Amino acid sequence: MKKLVIAYSGGLDTSYCAVSLSKDYDVHAVSVNTGGFTQEEINYIESNAYKMGVSTYKNIDAVATFYQKVVKYLIFGNVLKNNTYPLSVSAERIIQAIEIIEYAKSIDAEYIAHGSTGAGNDQVRFDMIFQTLAPNIKIITPIRDQKLTRQEEIDYLKSKGIEASWEKSKYSINKGLWGTSVGGEETLTSEKALPSDAYPSQLEKEGEEKVTLTFDKGEFVALNGEANTPEVNIEKLNDIASAYAIGRDIHVGDTIVGIKGRVGFEAAAALITVKAHHLLEKHTLTKWQLQHKEYLSSFYGMHLHEGQYLDPVMRNIEAFLESSQEKVSGDVTVTLQPYHFSLDGITSEHDLMSAKFGSYGEENKAWTADDAKGFIKILGNQNKIYQQVNS
Repeated sequence: MKKLVIAYSGGLDTSYCAVSLSKDYDVHAVSVNTGGFTQEEINYIESNAYKMGVSTYKNIDAVATFYQKVVKYLIFGNVLKNNTYPLSVSAERIIQAIEIIEYAKSIDAEYIAHGSTGAGNDQVRFDMIFQTLAPNIKIITPIRDQKLTRQEEIDYLKSKGIEASWEKSKYSINKGLWGTSVGGEETLTSEKALPSDAYPSQLEKEGEEKVTLTFDKGEFVALNGEANTPEVNIEKLNDIASAYAIGRDIHVGDTIVGIKGRVGFEAAAALITVKAHHLLEKHTLTKWQLQHKEYLSSFYGMHLHEGQYLDPVMRNIEAFLESSQEKVSGDVTVTLQPYHFSLDGITSEHDLMSAKFGSYGEENKAWTADDAKGFIKILGNQNKIYQQVNS
């Protein structure tokens, strides 16, 4: 039997794929942890995979890889798609696809399968990564190709003697290092909000709490003075902030396949980190650095969302983003409150808001009144000429 690797999540779609493909292929299941998996959940997925008839199961720990290859640049760029969404799930899918195809190549698999339907973004992300990194490995997608309904999948599994609780939960939850997506009936229409209990974290704390994020060249290196790797700091910050039910919102955007979509999300650590980092940049970068970073970061987020991670332009933008972080070091103090956070301020040896050059609106120390008058006259010269010529 020919060797096939399946991207296995343990849900209905990938379980159907595992069972149906095991008839004709030597199936090897693999899942990729980009944050959010507990060891108990990994053990459950493994147990479930073997029940579906796979030959082997492997879980790949890619949390650190996910941070180094993607999340780091999302922070450097302060990337929030449509000024809202930190690309929680779409960013994960890229790394998951890369890890899975590299595993397939390592065991000389001839085929690779995933459980995406034909109506979403993930099919594009997976297929583009797979066909780019391993064009000789054939992609198999039973759910998409056969246009299967959930009930048809359930009936098939039952006919093979596999009984499980496949009832679809009211809300679809996808948790990772950079946030959790929440989909449900309300997100299928334009007018409804998700109820509070749909979000995975509920309000546990009242009052307020201050936290300090330390950045070194743009990287989140310490939380409340305790140094750790950025991915661990993100996880710890999320544990603290989610107790205040911070980071809830609904993203509305354009899907890769050309239709509008809505998804709820909870991303306390991602939103706090991005906003804190951006505040530090406002103090430490020049006006032109901030301006050019803004549109390049927007392109980076859009290309990532649409599965274009392997295009060399992404490495070009990453190089720019990394070089922009040379002076982005310091502490940012944030106040956490129920459902809300506020940025208090920053301390940095690279703070360009230095009183020795003057205080905005109060006192000028680096120029005279005549200097100011001359500057304003020349600055307005082009507009003056235009108005006089065309009036």
